[in-house]
Amino acid sequence: MTTPPRDRFSRPFAARALASMLMAVAIALPCTALADSQFDKMRAKIAAFVADKMEKLGGSRIIYKVDSDGLRESVVTDLRDDVYKTLREAKIAFSGLAIRDCGVEVRIADAKGREQLVRKLASAAEGLPSHALTASDGGDGLLRLAPTDAASAARLHDLVDDSIAMIEQRLKDAGIKLASVQPEGRERIRIFLPDMMEPERITAMFARKVKVGFRLVDLSMPAEQAQSGAPPAGTEVLLGFKDDKPYLVAKDSVLDGNDISYAGPGFASATKEPIASFRFNGRGTRRFAHITAENVGRPFAIVLDDKVISAPVIREPITGGSGQISGNFTLEEASSVAMMLRAGSLPGHLGLIEQQVLQPAARP
Repeated sequence: MTTPPRDRFSRPFAARALASMLMAVAIALPCTALADSQFDKMRAKIAAFVADKMEKLGGSRIIYKVDSDGLRESVVTDLRDDVYKTLREAKIAFSGLAIRDCGVEVRIADAKGREQLVRKLASAAEGLPSHALTASDGGDGLLRLAPTDAASAARLHDLVDDSIAMIEQRLKDAGIKLASVQPEGRERIRIFLPDMMEPERITAMFARKVKVGFRLVDLSMPAEQAQSGAPPAGTEVLLGFKDDKPYLVAKDSVLDGNDISYAGPGFASATKEPIASFRFNGRGTRRFAHITAENVGRPFAIVLDDKVISAPVIREPITGGSGQISGNFTLEEASSVAMMLRAGSLPGHLGLIEQQVLQPAARP
């Protein structure tokens, strides 16, 4: 498809001006003076106004829908894991812990035990509206726990924001810097790329989920030898992210993106070098503690899309549920690695709703 004739500088300049206007307006908003719902409505109106103006320049419009069903499943699974962890740590006798009807049920014969569980969960969620719970008594010691409607809405809002950040980072990594990525309604995301007339290039980029894996490194033979010969059964050779150094790693991951609850860029406290930090959810924390306790002295590889980002040596059992990835990164690279970790942890997937080429609006 050929691109219609256009002024060489006016449209990109106008797009940059509109994007700058959106940023300026957002900064000027008195955020602390607005309730969240009011701010969200205002942000959506501004985003829609700017996106509509940008689309008159011509380009590609793509609309995705986040997987709200996958989010609900993930939230309830995390709740079940938190309930199990709390019960074990508090040594509360229980039975029948299960996910049922978008909530978690557990039978605790002791009334004080039920009260203690609810109190501990409420304390952990204090100050975190997205973690608020309802608790109901089902009789005969049965306790039912479920996220509140407000908590579910907050989690959906966070998922949309995280998805937007992931989309923006991956577009940036692909060299596409001029793009509008905005929420549309509660579950949708609208992407507009001025002057791009091939939206399938972008949708192909997001057609698959980023693969995140934590794999043990096999020390039975040098990686170079395995690369030129036959690696041991159950292993494969992967190359480094920055230097193409070979690593002999287990094919199976001991943890994956679903075990990560947070990832972001930062700086190492000792060296001040850029790093990507991450934190596991309850299930991942327990699994990571077990794996590191059994493999002290052995390296494990953090793998993104079949590239080894880092392969630190396990010095001691890691029970805190968090870690850092360093690798002589620039801050931009650390941000990209963190966002890929976050992308691998996003529940479900992005569903493509629409992709369309918009011709420039006729000038008066």
